[in-house]
Amino acid sequence: MLPKTKTRKRRKKVLVESDWRTYYGSNNHLNEDVERQGAEMFHREILHMCKTKGECSYLEAKEQFDREVLLTDDYYNGIIQIRLGGNAVKNIK
Repeated sequence: MLPKTKTRKRRKKVLVESDWRTYYGSNNHLNEDVERQGAEMFHREILHMCKTKGECSYLEAKEQFDREVLLTDDYYNGIIQIRLGGNAVKNIK
């Protein structure tokens, strides 16, 4: 993400690395388990490299539906929420 800092009347974009190295998700139960059991007990994997946020949102939701994460207790997901326009995914495939 590119936070914007004010410099007079113009905004300057500053590149800042995200917390992807330590981020496990926003699910409280997952974060409690990571804290209690230790990070080494969890496996994280990059499934897709995306060019846009829209592409990333679409592929994340698609993975969740394909894996039926809401129908089993094997996953921490309790909800799949996505708001996406068709223009965001036209270049996928």
